[in-house]
Amino acid sequence: MRKTNRIKTPILLVVLVLGISASAPTPAQYTAIPLQSWTEGPVKKAILDFVTRVTRQDGPDFIPLRDRVAVFDNDGTLWPEQPIVQVAFMQAKIKEMAAQDPSLYEKQPYKAALNGDLAYLMQAGAPAMMELLAATEANMSDEQFTASVKTFFKSARHPKLGVPYAQTAYQPMLEVFDYLRANGFQIWICTGGGIDFLRVISWDAYQVPPERVIGSSIQKEFVEKDGKSVLWRKAQIQSINDKNEKPVNISLHIGQRPVFTAGNVRSGGDIAMLEYSQGRAGPSFQLVINHDDAEREFAYREKDTSTLTAAKTHNWNVVSMKNDWKTVFAQHGAAQKKAQ
Repeated sequence: MRKTNRIKTPILLVVLVLGISASAPTPAQYTAIPLQSWTEGPVKKAILDFVTRVTRQDGPDFIPLRDRVAVFDNDGTLWPEQPIVQVAFMQAKIKEMAAQDPSLYEKQPYKAALNGDLAYLMQAGAPAMMELLAATEANMSDEQFTASVKTFFKSARHPKLGVPYAQTAYQPMLEVFDYLRANGFQIWICTGGGIDFLRVISWDAYQVPPERVIGSSIQKEFVEKDGKSVLWRKAQIQSINDKNEKPVNISLHIGQRPVFTAGNVRSGGDIAMLEYSQGRAGPSFQLVINHDDAEREFAYREKDTSTLTAAKTHNWNVVSMKNDWKTVFAQHGAAQKKAQ
């Protein structure tokens, strides 16, 4: 049994504090030729074979429609996590504040947030995170927060790729979505980032409805403000959706173990979710995205190689971005051309 990890200074707390975009391609573009942006190899074959096997009604591994649940991590699995988009949102909000009060450039924890100094923020711990949370995402109504996120996505662009963030979705993963949908799977996203943040653009970026997004959350209360009843966002954490908390929240939102899960290499944050899926009674599929393509995206790995070690131990399928994907980004390769 896995030992529960206590998060002393969770990096995802940094992430949490920390008509909008072009619509994602329609499923019809991908289902005629499944996974056409994938190179022929063992990972592509494994995906196709698994779906064929579990949807064959007279086969021993048949999975009924009601149980065809697929859950995907977001940052680093569906779009780049350098930078983490919600951290970029937080920085943009603090820059707006600093334009009115330049002293914030020299005042902690705002100085660290503006400089992307995660080491300082993690060392400063929860008090610093809560101050940033209150300044950028709390003490406002849900509608006010949603409006600020929409404003961010109207103009914000990825600093390396030069395109709107919602156009940086990985094209091969969109094709997996469409292939699974065509075979009766529900698509869910289980992100370490804020649930309310991603719900604003989950449909535009991935054609995933907001009610199928699971993520980190803050506490809210239903109150009256200026004569109106609103959900008020408090500067208190409800859940950090990382590591062992991911299976807990998947159970809370979905009520069953997923049969298909995908995460990525960075912090070991998706291991528990993949193990949770593999522990179901019956067939399951686990996918790990390995960032090894510095030319078209980024190249990085975990210091302790925990995710790749777990993948080897549990026989999960590991995607090499460099070797398994013909193209990386959606929108007809626009972002990829920028990266090159």
